[in-house]
Amino acid sequence: MQIPELETSRLILQKITDQDQRNIYKGLSHPEVIRFYGVNYTSFEETKEQMNWYSNLEKSGAGRWWSIREKRSNEFCGAIGINDHHPEHKKAEIGFWLLPEYWGKGFTKEAAEAVIDHLFQDMKLHRLEAYVEGGNSNSSRVLQKLGFLHEGTMQESEMKNGKFIDVAIFAKLNSEIIPAEF
Repeated sequence: MQIPELETSRLILQKITDQDQRNIYKGLSHPEVIRFYGVNYTSFEETKEQMNWYSNLEKSGAGRWWSIREKRSNEFCGAIGINDHHPEHKKAEIGFWLLPEYWGKGFTKEAAEAVIDHLFQDMKLHRLEAYVEGGNSNSSRVLQKLGFLHEGTMQESEMKNGKFIDVAIFAKLNSEIIPAEF
């Protein structure tokens, strides 16, 4: 399935391509963005690994990611997408990040609403999961505004910067998807 362009009142979401590498590097090397993000890069060249990851997700069917652009200026704001897509279980993990100059404008929620609509209506997913590092209250708040429920917190479940961190699990269900009877 091809990655469609999605549009909101203020944003355009487009499939991430190699032309986005400079912007991806700008975000995934920014200290404020990577503070609660699981991936970071210290050079533009290293970011090619992330670009390959996006491409491989799409090729394998395990995910799809979009660049988030402001419609008025076409400025790159961040990225949003899914990975760990399991068609047999009709579920995937959603993730997102924005450059700090776009924080507090409601862009993440607006982009996520368009993506979630696509995932639930077009891809017929039943469950979306989100994993949030402990202390990341902004992402937790956005997810709750989007109707995700906090299902629990995995205590000290991952290592980051030499320390164990907690990871909260959020999920949103698509009540319109009913399993076929056997």
